[in-house]
Amino acid sequence: MTVDSPPTPPFRDPHLPFAKRVDDLLARLTLEEKVSFLHQFAPAVERLGVAAFRTGQEALHGVAWMGPATVFPQAVGLGATWNPDLVRRVGEAVSKEVRAMRARDDRVGLNVWAPTVNLLRHPLWGRNEEGYSEDPRLTSAIATAYTHGLRGDHPAYWRTAPVLKHWLAHNNETDRATSSSSVRPRVLREYDLRAFRDTVEAGAVAGVMPAYNLVNGRPNHLSPYLRSALRTWSEEDLLVCSDAGAPSNLVDAEHYFGTHEEASAAALLAGVDSFTDHGTDGSLITARVKGALDRGLLTEADVDTAVRRQLSVRFRLGEFDPHRDTGEFDTPAHRALALEAAEQAVVLLKNEGTLPLAPDRRIAVVGLLADECKLDWYSGALLHRSTPLEGLYERFGAERVEFAEGVDRIRLRTADGAFLHVPAVDAPDEARGAGGALDPALLSGRTDLPPLTTDAVGTELALADWGGGVLTLRAPDGRYLSVAADGRVRAAADQPGGWVVQETFRLEPHAGGHLLRHLGTGRHVRVAADGVRVADTGDVFEVITVERGEEAVARVAGRADVVVVVAGNDPHINGRETEDRTTLELPGHQRRLLHAARAANPRTVLVLTSAYPYAVDVSRLPAVLWTAHGGQAAGTALARVLAGDVSPAGRLPQTWYASDADLPGLLDYDVIGSRQTYLYFEGAPLFPFGHGLSYTRFAYSGLSVRVTDTEARVTCALTNTGGRTADEVAQLYARAVDPSAPRPRRELLAHRRVTLAPGERAELDFRVPLSAFEFWDVARGAWRLERGPYELLLGASAEDIRLRTVVGLDGEPPAPRAVGERGLEGADFDEHSGIAIVDRTRTSGDAVTPAGTGEPGELLYRSCDFGDGVGTVSARLAGEGVLELSLDGGPPLAVLTLAVATADEYTYVTAEAPFPAEGLRDVRLRLRGPLRLAHVGFSG
Repeated sequence: MTVDSPPTPPFRDPHLPFAKRVDDLLARLTLEEKVSFLHQFAPAVERLGVAAFRTGQEALHGVAWMGPATVFPQAVGLGATWNPDLVRRVGEAVSKEVRAMRARDDRVGLNVWAPTVNLLRHPLWGRNEEGYSEDPRLTSAIATAYTHGLRGDHPAYWRTAPVLKHWLAHNNETDRATSSSSVRPRVLREYDLRAFRDTVEAGAVAGVMPAYNLVNGRPNHLSPYLRSALRTWSEEDLLVCSDAGAPSNLVDAEHYFGTHEEASAAALLAGVDSFTDHGTDGSLITARVKGALDRGLLTEADVDTAVRRQLSVRFRLGEFDPHRDTGEFDTPAHRALALEAAEQAVVLLKNEGTLPLAPDRRIAVVGLLADECKLDWYSGALLHRSTPLEGLYERFGAERVEFAEGVDRIRLRTADGAFLHVPAVDAPDEARGAGGALDPALLSGRTDLPPLTTDAVGTELALADWGGGVLTLRAPDGRYLSVAADGRVRAAADQPGGWVVQETFRLEPHAGGHLLRHLGTGRHVRVAADGVRVADTGDVFEVITVERGEEAVARVAGRADVVVVVAGNDPHINGRETEDRTTLELPGHQRRLLHAARAANPRTVLVLTSAYPYAVDVSRLPAVLWTAHGGQAAGTALARVLAGDVSPAGRLPQTWYASDADLPGLLDYDVIGSRQTYLYFEGAPLFPFGHGLSYTRFAYSGLSVRVTDTEARVTCALTNTGGRTADEVAQLYARAVDPSAPRPRRELLAHRRVTLAPGERAELDFRVPLSAFEFWDVARGAWRLERGPYELLLGASAEDIRLRTVVGLDGEPPAPRAVGERGLEGADFDEHSGIAIVDRTRTSGDAVTPAGTGEPGELLYRSCDFGDGVGTVSARLAGEGVLELSLDGGPPLAVLTLAVATADEYTYVTAEAPFPAEGLRDVRLRLRGPLRLAHVGFSG
């Protein structure tokens, strides 16, 4: 007797289309199983042989949080390469390491949360390091390349499934879970959505992650644009994964809903498919969704829609098929690529002939970052490490290089005359996170080392001030003073780090000495019988300065032929996730070191190694470079550039402003109205967008433009007229010569990074679709190519234009607003003052309201066509207050008043008043009080 084996279920049949297989598996799951899949950590379904699955593996510039991996330059550094081909190869290497690491550790996920496509609108944003550029086209070009590398090139199976972060208009850490970005329609369409749209349409994106903030008064996890925009850009099932804890924020922080059942239902209906909340414990999320089902807020079909999207990604990853991709890890090719990326990310900002350095130079390398290879929150642990000092030793020889870190060397004396003492230990070093952790925020400090004590001599500590009085203190063995969960102070950390940094302190003047406050706990340092610890009350210390950092720097600088000052930031301090910067200025400690070096030796080169721009006086410096934290090969790459082995060709991916006075408010997202980024900024930057010098020269010639019905084809010749092989980044910009609405001063259309030998010539060919010249016409609520002249500009930066010409494009002329037919949507203004855009309802639509408490807000709508005349105005209003309407800057012709507040901000009523108007007029509205305006209509 034979027993037939059970038939293979269709979802296991690799010959069937993915969609049919998803449908089959979905039909086999119970409702309870489907609900459990909505949490980040989806459990296994053993009866079907379906494994557990988790969304979310950080992989911004290498595999993060899961132990050692190849560390590439920070994302902003990859943006500075302006090289999509290079970034695609970096993405490919990262995806192969994800696969290789997963083969030995199933905690490593294949749904990678990268890249970040938030635009670097404001340089004080704490997460500047995570983005690529302030420009949407450059951002999407780099992000598209990275996602294609992450996806892999198999026609059916994806090596990893990239999720773009963070949807939408997210550039502030200050109040990030409760602040609302007021984004007018033009900025939304032309700026914030564009980087996402172009990257998704390129076809290698598995989904997006909404940001913590609100946009126009509505949490991003309820964004109507997830449905109306995102899901129209791709035929794939896009997976929307919440940010960590954001579903709970809808109730707990934002108070947008009264219950978690309502919030979970609303997020699911808006398009969130996977809830990242409460760590690995899915019970609370599943209970909330079940509660929403019981209350009729959701149906099983709604749950099916979300689960289908997750399953679609899992099938594309090959989970249910014999397809296997074991990947590659820490290969020679990956190491070489890390070096190549670090070299290409270096930007030469200024050079008066000091660089490249001659091989026989005696070099002093100084600064707080001169012997550092810093990691950030989204880095993996280092397999290999190269600091600037090590790179210069290797390239020029240790006998020609002298080093001074520039820390202040101090001792701390207590009131009874004893000194803080670091006990000697014989314990192995432990790099933070080297073992990997699903949530590194939960990693705690070491408690296996003895706490500090006191003795008669004390220990000399290395003090570095990172700005704003935020200090680190390091023991002679290289370990940083840190505080663990038991409250004791130990020399225990290899580097500052962690979600809450436990290695930073502040000296606070008190009673003729100083209190030492530990910033991670907010408590003061005190000497106790069982060792030094933090407490509610602290001891008063006298700071004994053994040596100022400037003294050591001046000493070695005076003996050198050239000085290299390496300055910048620690990515975990004063500007990171959860913390915005407060100034563009270089911290005072590092300014002192730079001045000391320059005073001792005018041949001083400044190397800024940072996650963001600085405002630095470079007028007396002969050479300046910038690089983001460059990963494992940063030091070798920098040394090769300084030596001239590689000609620098990185370009700035964002404007470097000259001072804080040039910056808009951090929460001002109106790049048009407040003239932000290179697109609209009218001041003189310190260094412009796209800037970067070379060790050779390039000539541009032969500009030619041919316009067809679908594209503008721009060609020119580029010649290396210098004596070195080098890269040039040719940049094509455009501007509307006579626009009917404010348009960018110039706007990047395309770019090309080209390698040319001395005397070599290349023909560049840019094909620009005519849609690239369109803008969002708020009068029509649609994209419009405006008829008229456009100037095309080709050059080496947004300000270094070498060739230009004007072409005429046959688009549509401006048309007046047909207010008799459409009226005026509140948010579709041309200009505003003191206005915030807010949510019309909890699910969709915009309204406007005065932004300031007690201050009126004003709106201008140009070219409103009243035809033969109207006699009545009606307005949809909520709240209470006064709406005044006038024409062409004249006195109010109608005043609409809500004297009694409506039931809530979402309850609108219609108010009417006589309003005689005819012909073509500009309409001005003034709102007073806590009044919301959704729409204005005209009739009669």
